[in-house]
Amino acid sequence: MSIPAQAFGETVDKGSNLAGLSGRLRVMTYKLVLLRHGQSAWNKTNQFTGWVDVPLTEQGEAEAKRGGELLKEKNVLPDIVFTSLLRRAINTANIALDAADRLWIPVQRDWRLNERHYGALQGKNKTEIRQEYGDEKFMLWRRSYATPPPEIDPNDQYAQNHDPRYAGDPVPEAECLANVVERVKPYFESAIEPELRAGKTVLIAAHGNSLRAIVKMLDNLSEDEIAKVNIPTAIPLLYELDENFKPVKPRGEYLDPEAAAAGAAAVAAQGQK
Repeated sequence: MSIPAQAFGETVDKGSNLAGLSGRLRVMTYKLVLLRHGQSAWNKTNQFTGWVDVPLTEQGEAEAKRGGELLKEKNVLPDIVFTSLLRRAINTANIALDAADRLWIPVQRDWRLNERHYGALQGKNKTEIRQEYGDEKFMLWRRSYATPPPEIDPNDQYAQNHDPRYAGDPVPEAECLANVVERVKPYFESAIEPELRAGKTVLIAAHGNSLRAIVKMLDNLSEDEIAKVNIPTAIPLLYELDENFKPVKPRGEYLDPEAAAAGAAAVAAQGQK
């Protein structure tokens, strides 16, 4: 007589040694891939971007393609994609999916996955801001969890008050990372988590700070810990989550760890030159 164990892909013989069975059973995990957009025009010129809708550079497009190739090489193939309303993330998703032969899967776009709004800093050169206001103020605005930068004037050329894509939605005048968490968390729980629990591999193609918000949530990081997290452009970060939605491996695993380390160091150094 045998006991079926279809959920684990094996059959157990009655009378066999069941003590070792638990070690052979696979624990159900959920796969989530975080992908920051490739290099944008303002990444290249070292400007605060925020909600300004700048395009990818040629390098950024190549990075996005390589990100998709990594997904295919590592057999981490998404079933659905979530992205922001900004073209650098949307195009990164499309290029990566094309490279992974997954361009046909559904894509959902939402403003809540947008980059952090950098307020009056949007369009400003990071090095010049650091030189004008000093290291302490620069890092406070750039990496503080709860302190937003100065608010943008609604009539500023880089404000989004009259952008039709946000009609009916609240448009911030500046955000800190805590504000980003406040908008990302309910969206993640209501839209993304159900897809994960349905067994789908989910790709989120978004931005440095909206992805940092998700990392903070998943890993339950403190304000000081998340301040030290830098996400490189277009290198897939794989999270495998257990039945309690806790990371099997804290901080996840980059599909190209060496390139990710170099990219994160470059992000950390922004504004220093």
